[in-house]
Parts: sequence; C-alpha cells; structure tokens
Amino acid sequence: MSSNDEVLLRVEHLCQYFKIGPNAYTKAVDDVSFDIKRGEVFGLVGESGCGKTTTGRSIIKLYDITSGSVYFKGIRIAAGKKSYKEAIAKAKADLKEGKIDKAECDRIIAENRAAIKTADHDQKNCDREYSRQQIEKAKSEYLPKIAAAQGENKAKLEAEYKDVMRKARKTKLVTQIQMIFQDPIASLDPRMTVREIIAEGLIIQGERNKKVIDDKVYEMLELVGLVREHASRYPHEFSGGQRQRIGVARSIIMNPELIIADEPVSALDVSVQAQVINLLNDLRDKFGLTIMFIAHDLSVVKYFSDRIGVMYYGKMVELADSDELFLNPMHPYTKSLLSAIPLPDPKYEKARRRITYNPLAAHDYSVDKPSFRELKPGHFVMCNDAEYERYMKELK
Repeated sequence: MSSNDEVLLRVEHLCQYFKIGPNAYTKAVDDVSFDIKRGEVFGLVGESGCGKTTTGRSIIKLYDITSGSVYFKGIRIAAGKKSYKEAIAKAKADLKEGKIDKAECDRIIAENRAAIKTADHDQKNCDREYSRQQIEKAKSEYLPKIAAAQGENKAKLEAEYKDVMRKARKTKLVTQIQMIFQDPIASLDPRMTVREIIAEGLIIQGERNKKVIDDKVYEMLELVGLVREHASRYPHEFSGGQRQRIGVARSIIMNPELIIADEPVSALDVSVQAQVINLLNDLRDKFGLTIMFIAHDLSVVKYFSDRIGVMYYGKMVELADSDELFLNPMHPYTKSLLSAIPLPDPKYEKARRRITYNPLAAHDYSVDKPSFRELKPGHFVMCNDAEYERYMKELK
C-alpha cells in the first residue's frame, strides 16, 4: 500500500448529467467526491450502470462535466457550471418570492458569475499553465548545462533542448492521465497496425524521430509480454488478452502519472485476468504508477486496490481502505455486494447467505436527507442522522 500522502487527483462534487428531453436529465454521476494519492490503486466498484465508467471518462475529459471540479496535480482540469447557474436562478426566484432582499440577491449572482468566469478560465488555460511549467523546467535543466558545455557536447545539448522545448509547447496536462478501455477490440482502430496504435500518442505529442518511436514501441511491446514481430500486425489478429495488452502498452508509452483502468479484465478468461492484473502490478512497481481501477469483481479489487469506493445509482455510498471495507462494511449496498462474492468451497457456498439490497426498504430519507459522512478516519458512508448514530454504535 502506498504511504505517500500527496494527492494526485481530487474530484469535488462531480456531476455528469445527460439530457434526455427539454427539461429532463439522466443523472449518471451525482455529487461524487474522492481523492487519489500518488502511487496508490483506487478501486471503484458497483453494478452495471451505476456511473463508474462515466466517472472515469469525465475525469479524463471525454465528457464536459455538468458541475463540480476535477483537480490533477493541483491544477483544475475540469469545471462544471450547472450548479452556479442554478444558484443564480434560485436567487432570482427567491427575490420574487420575498425570501431574500435585492442586496443579497445581487451578492449571490455576482459570486456565482465570478465562479463561472473562473471555471471557464481554468478549463481553457489548464494545458497552457502545464505547458508553461514544462518550459520553465526544461530551461532550468538545460540552460546551465549548455552554458558550461563546449564543442560537440554543446551542439548535442542545444539540439536536445530544442526538441524538449518543442514538445513542452505542445504538451497537454490531460496526457498525463491515460485510460485502458473496457472493450479492447472496440478501442483499437482496425485499420491501424499495432505500431501505429501504440505510437500515435508520441506522434501527437511532437516526437519526429522514427528510430526513437520504433525503439519505444518495441520496448512497450516487450514490457507487456508481446514481441517485436507483433508491431506490424492488426488488432483482429490477436486474442482478447493480447489486445488488452496492446491497450496497456498504448497507455504507458506516454509515461503517464495516472492510469484509469476501466474494467480491463471483465471480458477476459479467468487465467488471462490474472495475467493482466499481474502485469498492471508489475508496471505499477516499475513506473510508480497511480491507478484508478474500475471493476465489478470485488475479490479482484480487494487483491489489487489500496482503497475502494462503492457506487450505487450515480452516487458514492461508501469509501474506505480495502481491508477496512471488507472487515466493517456499513452501507447495506456494500454488504449486498460482499455477500455476492463466491468462493470455491461447496460447504461455504451452501451456507452463504445472499443479502438483497432494496433502497426503499433499507432507508427512510423522506425527512432526514443523507450526506457523505466520516464514521472513522478514512471510512466514509452515505447516511442520514439516524443511520449515522446506528453505524457508530455498530463500530463501537
């Protein structure tokens, strides 16, 4: 488990709504907050349709988020504006109904308009800010060396510096987050060779040296358990496990700091699942990767993850360390998920009691509304006041 307390990714009140009518939305992700520390594996679990994949895609900016904020390396890379617009509309409605005076209404409107302006600025300039940081880093590293060098060595350093500066100007912060997609065949272009698929990110980033690209591609292929000869083949010529390895190679060639693994083993046989999980473990140790691991299989998540977040119907219902979650599951849905884990033991399976989760029967939120609360250090649960008191008694 990672002992590093540096937060690499922070998600605050993330909402991702999809419009299905004039004034109707599907709340795929609704007010989800968590952080991922550098070097750890954060597991995200839940049933199909609960919003796990949408959360991952929103973080990597495949979707424009509805509201909330996503911070990566301390820079806000995504910001939604719906909550600010709703606050402005509510203030105007409250003014009409006489609930607030005009001065208070003007204050709320000015505050939220400023927040909208900041959100637009942060989203537009996050890559520019990161590029500026990389340029300053290159200058501080190369300029003193170039000033002290002479002859051929100086010319070599100047050429390197020029190449690094060109890449720094083209770089984007979001490229430090890469994704391994759920369906390997759907995420690989059937008209591109494996070499072209894996090298595409490097070329977009500004790498022009063909030998450097080829050497990097071959290195990645061998790293994920494939061979150089595979570089000239097409995706349809590989098995499911091999295609997933190509997806892994495509993500790590960019030398990312965070990988979002979206159910990378769900479509694979059990033996191949173990190979891919062990591969990710080895890459984590070799490159110091931080991984957000999205999956259904809780036994796999427990083996691989340092912390686990449980999602249900677009909301985060429980978040805790892996061992703590399995030892003290508090939310009824988490208990239901854990009761569904099978074991290769006929006697245990015969006696295993399956817990069915029915939210209408399990909770009464008609008056006392729930919120995400900390029961003990690092263990958060979605609950109301009555449930909070009951959970605290259970823990004691």
